[in-house]
Formats: sequence, C-alpha cells, structure tokens
Amino acid sequence: MKATQFASVEDARTRVGQEIGVSDWLLIDQQRVNAFAEVTGDRQWIHVDVERAKRESPFGGPIVHGYLTLSLLAKFAQECIAVEGIKLAVNYGLNRVRFASPVKVGSRLRAKFVLGAVEDIPGGAQLVWQAVIEIEGGAKPACVAEMVARWYF
Repeated sequence: MKATQFASVEDARTRVGQEIGVSDWLLIDQQRVNAFAEVTGDRQWIHVDVERAKRESPFGGPIVHGYLTLSLLAKFAQECIAVEGIKLAVNYGLNRVRFASPVKVGSRLRAKFVLGAVEDIPGGAQLVWQAVIEIEGGAKPACVAEMVARWYF
C-alpha cells in the first residue's frame, strides 16, 4: 500500500469526505498478543491462556485485546497517510471508539480511513479521521473509531 500524499492543509480540505486509504492486512498472532499483555499488564486469560480460552471462551480460543486492535491505528495510518512539509504529526485523541466484533488470535486486520474534517489550529491543522478496522472475512468490523490528529508545519 502506498500512502496518500497530502501537499498541504488546503489539499486535505479538498478531500474531506473521501476515503484516503486502505492499509495492508496484518496477521495478529499469539506472540503479538502476549507481548501486548506484558507491556500493558493486561494478562486476562481470554487473551493469553490459549488452552483455557479454547475450553471456556465463547469464542473458541483466545481473542485480541481491544486496545491492541485500537493501537494498530497508528501503524495503519502511517501506511495510508503522508503529508509534505510537516514538522510534526501528533495523535490528539479519539472522539469515539467502538469494538464492534471480537478479533480471534490468528486473524488478519486492516484499516480504512476517511477524512472527516479539517480545521485550522495555531501552527497547523486538526484532522478528524473516520477509521474502520476490518477483520478479513468478517461480517462486522473489529473497531470503528473517530481519530483526531494534529499536523504542525
């Protein structure tokens, strides 16, 4: 996937409402889930105890942390969005997040981004992105989020 290039904030304004990009698929394996559990301290059995999850989980095996899925938006966005002349891009937060469907370990995920809004801020611009994280072969998305980023020039 080649990132969509933005030449300026004005260029971004012309693309509000448009799909900007779709990331490559990413396999979410147990090793990644375990590493996330260690970093965050969230070692709930539904994520890290494979045998117990197979026996007791309503999903038939371990599932990916919702926050791991959400955290992948940074990676996926970098694959899809690039801007020229920028000094700094920062994650400003989220207006809304929903985890619409559990992600089974071993699934592949990707994200789609639609530019929702652009507004001026001192030294740059604030952009709102409609992001949907899809599960390969899934009927519903794993996550739907409204991301807010700031670009400084």
